[in-house]
Amino acid sequence: MDIRINLDRLKEDILELSQIGRDPNQGISRPSFSKADLEAQEWLKERIKDSGLFVRQDGAGNIFGRIEGQGKTVMAGSHIDTVINGGMFDGSIGVLSALECLRRIKEEGLPFTKPLEVASFTDEEGNLVGDFMGSRAFVGPLDQELLEKGLTQFGYSFKEILEKTQFTIDSIMEAHKQRPEIEAFLEIHIEQGPVLETENKPIGIVDRIAGKNYWLCSFFGKASHAGTTPFELRHDAFLGLADFALKSTQYVATKHYGSMLTIGKAFIHPGAFSIVPGRADFSLDFRSTTKETLEGLERSLVDLAEDVSSTRGLKFTSKIIDKTDPVTILPRIVNLMKEECEKLGYHYMTLHSGAGHDAQIIASVAESGMIFIPCEDGISHSPDEKINWEDLEKGANLLLHTILRLAG
Repeated sequence: MDIRINLDRLKEDILELSQIGRDPNQGISRPSFSKADLEAQEWLKERIKDSGLFVRQDGAGNIFGRIEGQGKTVMAGSHIDTVINGGMFDGSIGVLSALECLRRIKEEGLPFTKPLEVASFTDEEGNLVGDFMGSRAFVGPLDQELLEKGLTQFGYSFKEILEKTQFTIDSIMEAHKQRPEIEAFLEIHIEQGPVLETENKPIGIVDRIAGKNYWLCSFFGKASHAGTTPFELRHDAFLGLADFALKSTQYVATKHYGSMLTIGKAFIHPGAFSIVPGRADFSLDFRSTTKETLEGLERSLVDLAEDVSSTRGLKFTSKIIDKTDPVTILPRIVNLMKEECEKLGYHYMTLHSGAGHDAQIIASVAESGMIFIPCEDGISHSPDEKINWEDLEKGANLLLHTILRLAG
């Protein structure tokens, strides 16, 4: 079957959506439930209606467009929220490519059996109270205490954010009850890394998605005078952090190559020129594609931090903020995508995703699959995010043909 997506129409949709939430730094700031995001939600619902699909929105703000059928639903999508000062392709190409696929199926009157849906999930980026709020609400109840007491990165409570919307904590907790039975969920996304561009491949078929642990940690020492406290008598919390950062990075790089560790934020107290730091607070993000490695890293990193603390006369504490399990994409989906790539004549490679995605969360209730396309220099979460439109056309065509295979 030689059916293709309409790239001009898909490109027009992406460019139009990218104008919603433009910020002074030429990026896009569209965090979920912001004024820009609510405008984008209405824009998307109108696009779905104009395409002749039935539109609905659940209690978590997730948006769906549906074509009826028999049996379990074949769903494709992603998210339209962004990080602050983000790019125009992360998430949006997944939602709008899925919409374009369903439009083409409807326009051509193509035969299929199962219901089809396009999905846009709320707050994939974790701007509010943890990553993947929408898809987590979709598959099952969230942590109600987190929703009720959680503070967003903007300094407001989550409850305050919701007051400006039609949604409530109760409606979010009940969202999973509106979920149809799903056979498969597919997501096309920019790679957010340099592998496809380096290998000169327009298509990546994802075989694994890394799990992530996100902690907030602290080293506690003793603040003292910088000019009068000898080195051997100091309990310098910053040096504890620096020592741990180097040793933990070296450990992961040498013992678990392919896994990742990042300290993205650090706050030194009291933060004065002439005072030895008495406390260092920091974020710790570590990821792996296997659950066994994640669990091993958790034990090893705590042991390493305790060893640093003992050596330097410090105290170490940690608190788990968020966890996601790694996912292995089932061979049926991977092989089906490979077959369709070969029929379409597209060069491809298999690779794993170090970043998390909604497909990872949906995998707990349905088979999931992911298609990556290259992004220039691997740049993402930035106004400099760029793609080759021909790569998107190929990725969206692969999505279309995979949907048809699954729904037939």
